[in-house]
Amino acid sequence: MASDVSIGVPSELHLLSHKRSMQYIIPDRPWLKLYGIRVQAIAPFGSVSSQPFYDPALIHRILPDELLFEVFMRMNPYTLGRASCVCRKWKYMVRNPSLWRAACLKTWQNSGTEMNYNIVQTIFDGSWRKMWVYRPRLRMDGLYVSRNTYIHTGIPEFKFTKTVHVVCYYRYIRFYPSGKFLYKISSQRVKEVVKCMHLRAAKPDCVLKGDYLLTDDEVEAALVYPGMRYTLLRMRLRLRGTVVGANNRMDLLKILTTGVDKNELKNRDNILSLVEGWEEDESHDPDVPAVSHNRGMTPFVFVPFEEAETSVLNLPVDKMDYFVPG
Repeated sequence: MASDVSIGVPSELHLLSHKRSMQYIIPDRPWLKLYGIRVQAIAPFGSVSSQPFYDPALIHRILPDELLFEVFMRMNPYTLGRASCVCRKWKYMVRNPSLWRAACLKTWQNSGTEMNYNIVQTIFDGSWRKMWVYRPRLRMDGLYVSRNTYIHTGIPEFKFTKTVHVVCYYRYIRFYPSGKFLYKISSQRVKEVVKCMHLRAAKPDCVLKGDYLLTDDEVEAALVYPGMRYTLLRMRLRLRGTVVGANNRMDLLKILTTGVDKNELKNRDNILSLVEGWEEDESHDPDVPAVSHNRGMTPFVFVPFEEAETSVLNLPVDKMDYFVPG
């Protein structure tokens, strides 16, 4: 029988047979080369199936892609981000570079078109969407709010009773793409102030207008307090975010008040050009000395317009005596 016969095989033949079997043990896997590569979805019109493609979404059957793209062109970038989560088709349509190019050129219009094109090519590999996410920018669709509280000693009623009051006030800033910003200090809450924070605000609303300049992640801002003696307010802020691309926090690094000559303000459209080169303790009015303030330095929190009514910053002091911006 075959089982009773034993034939000796040299060790060299064992090694040779093992090498020959290696090509079957480790086959070639070309699909591994696709890892890390974003493959675009294939349009249904190019399908090899003999059956016609049927889109179950009613909006896709009624609204052509050209009109849907025009709708996306009129959306702000934050709405585009929400729209990309609806379905796969919208996700790839929202990635169109022309949508993000328009948003970037509008947001950084002070930098100039040529400068923005150079930045997107040299730093962000030609991706306008990446530029929108990673380049520091000021948000225009809401208000930056700084909630400040301090303790004020009241009049004692009895010898063993000492009255204290928790005082709460807010700083409000709204930025515009043109390089202008609105500023207001008030004890009113966000839902009340958001109604008057616009360029046509009435004089009793006490909304002041100034100029700002964004350099990397730092913001230089300046405005003039009107009155018998003009007072110049200068602020230096640093922009940051709780997540990448959020830009929803601003740290108040420095706030200065100084005097300014009334004649210097004539025929000046930009206040920052007036204070360029000034020292921190420099004042052009001897009656108004330069003062560096160290109170009310709570970081700014961004509140979108649609969340102004429901923001936690509207809570009274008895429910939230102190707010941690994060």
